[in-house]
Amino acid sequence: MDSTSKILEENLEKILKGEGLELGEFDLAPEVKPVTLRKNVCYIVSAVIFNSKEEVLLVQEAKRDCYGRWYLPAGRMEVGESIVEALQREVKEEAGIDCQPITLLQVQEQGPQWVRFTFLAEETGKILFLIALLGGSLKTTAEADAESLQAQWWDRESPLPLRARDILPLIDAGIKYRQNPWFPALQPVDFPCHVICQRLFITFVSSSGSSDTRDEDCLWLLLSNNNASSHPSLPIEVSVNTYISWAAHRLIKECIPSSFAFINIIICGILGVQHNGRTPGKTDGICFNTLVLMENSEGGPEISCPPPLESDSYRWHEVTNQSLRAKIKQRIKDRSVLPVQSQY
Repeated sequence: MDSTSKILEENLEKILKGEGLELGEFDLAPEVKPVTLRKNVCYIVSAVIFNSKEEVLLVQEAKRDCYGRWYLPAGRMEVGESIVEALQREVKEEAGIDCQPITLLQVQEQGPQWVRFTFLAEETGKILFLIALLGGSLKTTAEADAESLQAQWWDRESPLPLRARDILPLIDAGIKYRQNPWFPALQPVDFPCHVICQRLFITFVSSSGSSDTRDEDCLWLLLSNNNASSHPSLPIEVSVNTYISWAAHRLIKECIPSSFAFINIIICGILGVQHNGRTPGKTDGICFNTLVLMENSEGGPEISCPPPLESDSYRWHEVTNQSLRAKIKQRIKDRSVLPVQSQY
């Protein structure tokens, strides 16, 4: 194996493990302007936290438009915060307890202007054991403020006026993950980024490949030739005014305009989230490392190898490392990735 292939495989392994990579050049983005938190992007954090009785933590809202109703601890990220710091601050302010994230549970987006990160988290603290024995230290009505009126554990059955029912699928996902995690625990990693973008892990599985893989389906990756370094890399697409999840469709259409109608594009989910946020206006961006599957569309012509590319900026790379190929195909098959939901 040459050094270039080795570096590529090492980077792919890092992405599969939820680790981050420095950003290279962007694809299809002639003019990229930095995003600024609370000006042209908004990030929300929310927490799904259970106690030993499988009750979920809710807070009673103090805001005028939803006063007295119940919701998950949630709120906007503040300037200069990391995603995890925002989570811990919001839970402390609204519920009165300390917490630590177990894993990101879901990402929801309405384009770069609104992105919500929901975590499965757990209560922490030096006196946690005593707190459990004494019945907890949740925020009470005596501590009500502009953040919330109080917090309590909900058994998910007792009648309770909810601010919105969109938290119910998130609670269900938390229960499901605790019982049977379907993707590896994932935390945001500290890498600076000045825009909202996706590093696209675009795959194509075919029955046609090199001789050493002819006994099983072959796996191909779409690589970018736009990187200033000599190392092959995955394409990175910037999200400007459209839904973040549309990035893959836009790039693939650029690569294969003649074959685009015969291809299904499946956004499997997120392999990693990169964010720093320490320098306001310069590192407020986020990079989502996203797993994408291209496959034949139903009723279209059968394609046994990757569709021919119509742009010199990209090329297909066959993954011949059996261990790496098996890991990628398993993640695709099991959808063992962080779910991302676009809210239209």
